[in-house]
Amino acid sequence: QVQLVESGGGSVPPGGSLKLTCAASGLTATYRCMGWFRQAPGKEREGVATVTNYGGKKYGDSVKGRFTIGLNNVNNTLSLQMDDLKPEDTAEYYCVYKDGLACDPRSTDFTVWGQGTQVTVSS
Repeated sequence: QVQLVESGGGSVPPGGSLKLTCAASGLTATYRCMGWFRQAPGKEREGVATVTNYGGKKYGDSVKGRFTIGLNNVNNTLSLQMDDLKPEDTAEYYCVYKDGLACDPRSTDFTVWGQGTQVTVSS
């Protein structure tokens, strides 16, 4: 059974940086897709970035050039380095997982979700 535990959220001023981490356990599939989603109050859930265990990375349009997703296949740790943060990045961020290499932030079939970690960008 796959389990995901996020950490690293917090509050930063605009232009600041944060790094989120997701510790994954129970991974057994040969092909894996992991990623980050976010949801702000009153807004729809949004795919932020995804990565496969073979290295393929994709980003949502709103974060391209500012966020970097990473996956350590040795210790099964997913990360999201967020730079040049903006107030509109404020949201609850979720680590997600599914089997397979069909991996995109627009995917709607992630099967495992973490508990979420809050990111607040405010002056």
